Order: sequence, then structure tokens, then C-alpha cells
Amino acid sequence: MPAIIGRTIIWVGVVVALTVLISLAMAQLLNKAFPGRRLVRMIVIIPWASSVVMTTMVVYYGLEGYIGIINQFFVDIGLLAEPYGWTRNALPAFCWSIAVAVFVSLPFTTYTLLAGLQTVPEDVLEAAQVDGAGRFSTYFRIVLPQLRSALAVAVLINIINVFNSLPILRVMTGSIPGYDADTIMTLIFKFLQRGDFALASALSVLGFGLVLVIVAIYVRAVRPLEDVR
Repeated sequence: MPAIIGRTIIWVGVVVALTVLISLAMAQLLNKAFPGRRLVRMIVIIPWASSVVMTTMVVYYGLEGYIGIINQFFVDIGLLAEPYGWTRNALPAFCWSIAVAVFVSLPFTTYTLLAGLQTVPEDVLEAAQVDGAGRFSTYFRIVLPQLRSALAVAVLINIINVFNSLPILRVMTGSIPGYDADTIMTLIFKFLQRGDFALASALSVLGFGLVLVIVAIYVRAVRPLEDVR
């Protein structure tokens, strides 16, 4: 059980962290004026509009040993000497699950942060430039503090969604025997399939408590509702 809890924390932490970091960069890009920006903004929505199961199935079959186009691509460019069974081994299947989870989480997070960026006053940014502040100083000292509320919403919703996410891990790791790629949610599903309803219920309570603890720690550390000074 400690391994399952640890893997669950890794699953949530890595997916949310990568999603937020990539989304910050994408939101910054989409906030700039450039030719085709409207089209790019529409393209970003596609992973959010598509079915999570469908997206995961595309990646899953793309990673199949001898028929997957992703595997063949890696062989063609020389990264692999021969096709590899990514979805037949717990660690690579779990890592690919993280990649898929980040991909489908980007649209919501990017648009949430983009909305926050558009509320940053232009006159404040211009004043920073007049005072000689560089790009990095302006971003970390002015823009990021103004994004506190948007970041709080994005992170909290991602924590809850990723923790409760079953389809991605179910598709990517469901055929792997044992429990080396399981999180709390996938383990609950396996217990329900076996008819161990008492264990599934107990694990559900444990999972709910773990989410509350993670959210409470985050809110306590970030204090998103406090005024930015």
C-alpha cells in the first residue's frame, strides 16, 4: 500500500507540475499578437474537446510493439534499434500515462492562465519597462504575482481531476499484471472488479482523505485569496 500511495502522489505531482509549467509558456505565447493566433488558440482546445479514452487509445496502439506508428517512428529516427513493448512494462507505461495526462490537461490550464494574463494591467508593465526592469524581472515580480488566483484555480482543479483520473491509467496499464503501475483509483477499480467492495470502500475513504490533505497543504502554502502586495 505505501508504494501505491507514493505512486499516486508522484502521478498527481508530476502531471500537475508539468501541466502548469507548459501552460504558463503556452499562455504567454498565446497572449502575444502574431499571425494565425486565432487558429492556434482553436487548435489548443482540441485535446480538451476530444474524448480522453479516444486520445489514450490512439497513444496506446501507437506504442504497440510491431504495429504502433510511434514505435516505428522511434526506430526510423534511430532512437530504438527495434520496437519496444512500452505498454507491456509498468514503468514506461506509467510514464507514457503521465505524458497523455499532461497533454489532455493543457487546454483548460492554458486558457485559465491566459485569462489571468489578460487581466494584468498594461500600464503596470509599461511602468516596469520605464523603470528599467528586464523581461525576467517583470515576469517573476509582476506578472506571476498577478496570476496567483488563476494559478490557484488551475492547480486545484488539476489536482482533483488528475487524482480521480481512471481512463488514462486503465487503458495504458490495465493489461499489465500485478500492481506496479497502479494508483489508488486503479486499485479501487480492480477491487470492485474482484468483488472486494469493503476494500474498495476503505481505499476510497483513504483517497478522499489524501486529496483533502494535498489541497489543504497547497491552499495553506499559496494563500490564493490574499491580496497581492
